[in-house]
Amino acid sequence: MSSVLVVGSTALDSIKTPYQENPRLLGGSASHAAVAAGFFSPVNLVGVVGDDFPSEYVELYKRHGINIDGLEHKSGQTFHWSGEYEVNMNNRETLSTILGVIEGWQPKVPDSYKKTPYVLLANMAPDVQHAVLDQMENPELVVADTMDLWMNTTKDELLRLIKRVDALVVNDSEAQLLTGYDNVVVATKKIHDLGPKYVIVKKGEHGAILSGPNELFIAPAYPLEKLVDPTGAGDSFVGGMMGYLASREGGHEKNLRKGIVYGTIVASFCCEGFGLHRTGEVTGEMIESRTQELKKMSEW
Repeated sequence: MSSVLVVGSTALDSIKTPYQENPRLLGGSASHAAVAAGFFSPVNLVGVVGDDFPSEYVELYKRHGINIDGLEHKSGQTFHWSGEYEVNMNNRETLSTILGVIEGWQPKVPDSYKKTPYVLLANMAPDVQHAVLDQMENPELVVADTMDLWMNTTKDELLRLIKRVDALVVNDSEAQLLTGYDNVVVATKKIHDLGPKYVIVKKGEHGAILSGPNELFIAPAYPLEKLVDPTGAGDSFVGGMMGYLASREGGHEKNLRKGIVYGTIVASFCCEGFGLHRTGEVTGEMIESRTQELKKMSEW
């Protein structure tokens, strides 16, 4: 079994839906991805938090077996995001963003992390993702997640990053923004031209698409009766995928399709509670049971 390095935002999220409001939850791309990956393999976390970061959240990382030698504590406020969802939770509004200690942060990868074979650059500024890659030693698989913000504000840095990674993860609207093509199949081909061997398109409640050398794979999402909070679901998806890949023998190419399915399953649990509340209750047996249910639903 291999390890996964996860770098991204370690944040406090205040989330409001039409039905409930929860302030200062543990959030951030790295938090959701690291916990998800930890269901399958050892995880090394790189992030930064401030003086106000609750000690119980540090203990949550530890309970999930996450190595936090790379979690920096700095004087100041932890990155804080506040958002409100509509009844249709595909739509949300950002109410406030406080960068705090993450502003200008330059990650330091501990020496014990530098040979981690599986590297997940969770959604964060491309210059931070570059800085992490510069410190790694010959990783087997590098996957980067990104978003429309970086496409609009730091596109040159993002394009340079895309050339350095094995796989890029975007949602369908981001694929369109990056390439100018609204047909997702065409858009994935254009992204391949930018460098990555694999392109993974997140489609929320409709699952995910994997585009690789001479292959296209469509993964369904697990159907939920009740959606509580989708925050972090995309990060949980890619984290679960990476953790699964690191846990399997035979290399990532052999296991990538299954990895994407397991990622969608972990993401489904994330959506059933605020922040990491539901994900934190999940067991490996629950993940396997839901995976087998999805398999029965989608066989034909």
